Amino acid sequence: MNYAITIDIGGTNTRVALVNEDYVIEKRVQFSTVSDNPHATIEKIRSVIEEFGVKAKGIGLSCPGPLDLLHGYILTTPNLGREWYNYPICEKLSEATNLPVYLENDANLACLAEACVGRGRDHNYVSFLTISTGVGAGLVINKQIYQGAHGFAHEIAHIPLWKDGPSHGSIYPGGVEAISSGTAITSRAQKAGLEVAHAGEVNDLALAGNEVAAQIIDDAKEYLANAIAIIYAFIDPEIVILGGSVALKIPGFVEDVQMRVKSKVFATIAPLVNVVKTNLNEDSGLLGGACLVFLK
Repeated sequence: MNYAITIDIGGTNTRVALVNEDYVIEKRVQFSTVSDNPHATIEKIRSVIEEFGVKAKGIGLSCPGPLDLLHGYILTTPNLGREWYNYPICEKLSEATNLPVYLENDANLACLAEACVGRGRDHNYVSFLTISTGVGAGLVINKQIYQGAHGFAHEIAHIPLWKDGPSHGSIYPGGVEAISSGTAITSRAQKAGLEVAHAGEVNDLALAGNEVAAQIIDDAKEYLANAIAIIYAFIDPEIVILGGSVALKIPGFVEDVQMRVKSKVFATIAPLVNVVKTNLNEDSGLLGGACLVFLK
């Protein structure tokens, strides 16, 4: 049996898992990321891998970015301390574990999992979008992640869709993440005076007849559909898979977005539009890390 180690370094927690060649997670450990000390985090990872007691083929790694995927560096990250900036994470982790390390962003790994073991496994052109805290995306062609010339392909959060549109953190005003992400939906509602804690509550108010909430939810769907229609125009995917809390927890969200996308593409393309929910759980990134290793 072949094994892969897959690691997700998050701003709060780090997950380390042992995955077999059948894409079954046999072991997993979670611990708090040392946000101001990458060396300490790597030492914890090394210790966990040692405890697994299995010789793995390699390590699939995701961590907060932006990332230099071509050279294995964390460039900057708002979720971790400055000690992580310009950090050669692949080199350091490989030195600590004596294993090859393959770095990807979380959306790319989730997309790879979809293409290998999820709803895209029977397709060659698979696009994935996560609509959650932010809006991220990935593209897999023939089971290979498409990174682009500099490793930044499918970084769609900033896509400018709405002139003088909503602002949200460091996202370009009117960018898709500033309109369609769960945090943006909630923030827009709160700024409008609605007492809500998350996007689901905004949707509940919309269903109850609140016009402000209804407009915010409609904007989220409409501009996300615009972004996906652009993806269809440029990439012509066989399937677009949506994950993340907004897509999965708001009833009818994905179905409504698909209908809107169909209305925004050429008539000959509309019957080919296939926007669906993921059938993988929160482990999709970990499974994608294993796919990355086994496909090398």
